[in-house]
Amino acid sequence: MCGIVGYAGPVDTPSTRPLDVALEGLRRLEYRGYDSAGIAVVAPDLTQIAARKKAGKLGNLVAVLDAEPLPEATASIGHTRWATHGGPTDLNAHPHIADGGRLAVIHNGIIENFAVLREALRAQGVTFLSETDTEVAAHLLASEYRAAGDLAEAMRATARKLEGTFTLLAVHADLPGTVVGARHDSPLVVGLGEGENFLGSDVAAFVSSTREALELGQDQVVTITAASVEVTDFDGNAVETTPYTVDWDASAAEKGGFRTFMDKEIADEPQAVAETLLGRTDASGRLVLDELHIDESLLRTIDKIVVIACGTAAYAGHVAKYAIEHWCRIPVEVELAHEFRYRDPVVSEKTLVVAISQSGETMDTLMAVRHAREQGAKVLSIVNTHGSTIPRESDAVLYTHAGPEIAVASTKAFLAQLTAAYLLGLYLAQVRGTKFPDEIAAVLQDLRETPDKIQTVIDRGDRVRMIARWMDSRSVLFLGRHVGYPVALEGALKLKELAYIHAEGFAAGELKHGPIALIEPGQPVFVIVPSPRGRDSLHSKVISNTQEIRARGARTLVIAEDGDDAVLPYADEVFWVPQTPTLLSPLVTVVPLQIFACELATARGLDVDQPRNLAKSVTVE
Repeated sequence: MCGIVGYAGPVDTPSTRPLDVALEGLRRLEYRGYDSAGIAVVAPDLTQIAARKKAGKLGNLVAVLDAEPLPEATASIGHTRWATHGGPTDLNAHPHIADGGRLAVIHNGIIENFAVLREALRAQGVTFLSETDTEVAAHLLASEYRAAGDLAEAMRATARKLEGTFTLLAVHADLPGTVVGARHDSPLVVGLGEGENFLGSDVAAFVSSTREALELGQDQVVTITAASVEVTDFDGNAVETTPYTVDWDASAAEKGGFRTFMDKEIADEPQAVAETLLGRTDASGRLVLDELHIDESLLRTIDKIVVIACGTAAYAGHVAKYAIEHWCRIPVEVELAHEFRYRDPVVSEKTLVVAISQSGETMDTLMAVRHAREQGAKVLSIVNTHGSTIPRESDAVLYTHAGPEIAVASTKAFLAQLTAAYLLGLYLAQVRGTKFPDEIAAVLQDLRETPDKIQTVIDRGDRVRMIARWMDSRSVLFLGRHVGYPVALEGALKLKELAYIHAEGFAAGELKHGPIALIEPGQPVFVIVPSPRGRDSLHSKVISNTQEIRARGARTLVIAEDGDDAVLPYADEVFWVPQTPTLLSPLVTVVPLQIFACELATARGLDVDQPRNLAKSVTVE
């Protein structure tokens, strides 16, 4: 949620570079979800902040900038807002101006004590122009700056008074080459340039200018100029930081000729799986997960695993449960992160908590991670974004190496999360001795073969797209069993996210316990049929389920393994996938459902990459 960009360039050479960087950064952060945008710039010859902001998409702001150009400048801040306090209006858009027009502030997060602070500021004579919590922070910062005469110290004092979640960036007319930022439970990353430096809510904000980045930790204040980066904690103590190199370049965040980012990211799925598998074994073929800084002896004592995640990541966790329990014989629970810490969960030092998050900033999951660690559990995170908060606050991490995922609805990140979860399960089986080395090697080989199989499914996508374009139903159901059940849930979620129609996933065995009442003539139902080469009883049972709903008039859209002719008498349409071992089958069976949702939404003229009311990274609870 919300995009933040900051830029500091040479003070002696005002130019359009600050504006260009801010606009480019905001364009690259559009995927995070927003409803207004704004930019502020400073320069040595400006006695006040120059700012423009506008409700709606970034194009609206660009139109304002064309009509009312900003002056050449030396530093800038830019923001895309997701409305929380106050509606998506021009006045509520960021930046917010204070200190007689000399200070500008942008903010990501929610300031929970803003009402108390606002009343105290009003008592001091401050007039508020917006309904936002951010304007409160701006006026509070202005007051602290007048007292301290130092913007970084004022930011530290302000941060100590705020409650909630926040990333704040500020520029002041007194300091035309400086941007100051603060972060608490909300992401902020530094980009290290040559003769210029950057800030962003993630590296996409500046990756077209530099791939060198700096991690910022919890409760830290950063001051950037063209030549320096200084980081302190909220008390003013200097902090050591760890630089790293972003492992993808700006071209990875472009559409590359595809209609939408989601189309591109589905096409990227074979590579995402392959990259996640790359370098995970040693010369003898044993799994080596270098990011796992948890001693093997401790992993041998684990008696329970709890997966915490939200949305698509939670469905990846459900698949992980089937695989880990089968390979390791450890009980696995899957919890929605936003429910986990509120139900007094039973965890201990013998519990391994696995947190799954594409962004590494999902606030619900972060809070659950902190709660688990407070209870003594070890936490391992599966994330896609280096430098993010969740892996830094975990005991260990598995990075998925899927590259940037721009579309709000997750596709390639889901497959990468599945792959990482399989690797974790196999590694635990190796450490605990529940599988022989040759058995683990065989599964790893099956995993290495899946990118080609995923590509085969993508190559067959035209039939799926054709059916999607014909679809006119306002409700679609999805059925699956075993690992097909979370695939059904994910297929339904994709359709809800993208096409805005009712969709629901069921465990196929639940049909007779109520949901079969929904079946009427013409009702589209996707059925994920398990392989006949696995547990044959499951295959025959799902075939029976398909027969039952078709007999009641359902239009059956079946996903089945190549050569499974048993489905043909009961299927109106069959989308074939290559033969794949049962536990790994979600890597191929989910792909037609992603293609279907993407095409149906596109055919309806909807914004596939930025669905209404949704944000890519949910950084508030």
